[in-house]
Amino acid sequence: MGESTIQNWNDKRKVLFYANNLDIYGIKMDKHKQISAFSLSGWLQWLVPIVLVIAIKIFSYFPEWVESIYSIKLYPVLAHIQRLLFGWVSISIGDLIYGVFVGYLLVLLSKFILSIVRKKFDWNNFWKRFLSTLKVLLWLFIIFNILWGLNYERRGITAQLNLKNTTYTDKELKDFLCDVTDQLNRARTELGDSNYVYPKERDMFGMATEAYQSVKIQYPFLRYTNASVKPSILTEMVSYAGYSGYYNPFTGEAQVNTDLPHFYIPFVTCHEMAHQLGYASESEASFVGYLAAMHSPHPLFRYSALFEVFLIANSELLQRDFWSGILNLRSLNPLVKRDRRIFREFILGRQNNVEPIIKNVYDQYLKANRQRSGINSYNELVGWVIDYRRKTGKL
Repeated sequence: MGESTIQNWNDKRKVLFYANNLDIYGIKMDKHKQISAFSLSGWLQWLVPIVLVIAIKIFSYFPEWVESIYSIKLYPVLAHIQRLLFGWVSISIGDLIYGVFVGYLLVLLSKFILSIVRKKFDWNNFWKRFLSTLKVLLWLFIIFNILWGLNYERRGITAQLNLKNTTYTDKELKDFLCDVTDQLNRARTELGDSNYVYPKERDMFGMATEAYQSVKIQYPFLRYTNASVKPSILTEMVSYAGYSGYYNPFTGEAQVNTDLPHFYIPFVTCHEMAHQLGYASESEASFVGYLAAMHSPHPLFRYSALFEVFLIANSELLQRDFWSGILNLRSLNPLVKRDRRIFREFILGRQNNVEPIIKNVYDQYLKANRQRSGINSYNELVGWVIDYRRKTGKL
C-alpha cells in the first residue's frame, strides 16, 4: 500500500471510532457511519440556551431596566399564575419536586459508583451524560431567572421608599433600641399572660395575608393576591440545616418551617411572602416583611417583627457597647425574656456539623447573586429600619 492509502484508511477508522458519539455535538450520521451533514437542530439545542444565558446576564447589568420591565411588569404576572396554579394545593409541590430531583441525582450517583466498582465505566457514555446534564443546567438557569432570579438585580424597596443611608452611629443605635424595647414590651403585654394560646400555623398564614392587605393601603406596590404559603414537608431537615423558611422560584410557593417557636413564625411568613412579591435580596425581604407585620392589626405580628429586630440590633450593640446591650436585656418584659430563652434553646438544640457547610454554600449563592454581605445580609434589616424611622418618625 502507498502512504496516502494508509493515511486514508486511518482517517476512516477514526471516523468509525467516533461516529456513534458525534450526534451529541450536533453532527448527523448516515447508516454507513459517515458524516453526511451538520444537524441544524443539534446546534440549536446548544446555541439557543447559550444565547439566552448571555442575554440574561447583559440585561441584569441594567437595574433600571430590570425594575421597570421585569420586576414591575412581567414578574407579577408570572408570580400570579404560579400562585394560582399551586396555591390551592395544601401540600408543598415544590418540596415534592425537590425530593424527586434529589432522588434522581442519588440514583445517577449510585449507578456511576457501581460502574466504577464493576469496572464497566464507559467514557463515551459519561461524556454523553455530562453534556446532557450541562444542557439541563443551562435551561434551569434560564428558567430560574425568568421566573424569579432577575429580581436580585432590581433596584428594590430601598429605591421605592428612597432609603439611602443605612449607616448609623452608636447613639442612633441606642436610641433606636430604646424605642424598639419599649414597643416590644408593649406588644407582648397586648398578647396577655403566659397562658396565651398561639393561633394554628395555617391561621397565622391567613393573618399574614391580612397584614399585606393592611400595608398596601400605604404602599400599593406591596399588593399581595392568591396566597400560596405552606408548611414545609421537610420541617425537621430544614431546622437542622438552620433555615426558618424558603421560597421555591419554580412553583412560587413560600415554605415556612413550622418547627420554629410560634412567636417567630409570623415574621418568617411575612419575610417569605416578600420573596413572592419579587424582593429577592434577603435584607429587603426582611424589611418588607417587617413593614407588613408592623401594619398588621394583630399584636402577635408586631411582636414577632419587633422581636427579630431587637435580637439583631441588640446583638450588634453588645459588640459596640457591651453594658448598654446588657441593660436592654434586663429591661425586657419577663415574658419577652422567656421567649428569648426559648428561641436560644431552639437554635442551640439544632446545631450540628452539617449546618455550617449548608450555610457556607448558601452564603456563596447569595454572593454570586450580588449580595456582597452573603448570609450576613439578613442583619442589614436594622439599617433599613433605622433609616425608615429617620424619614417617617416611627418604627
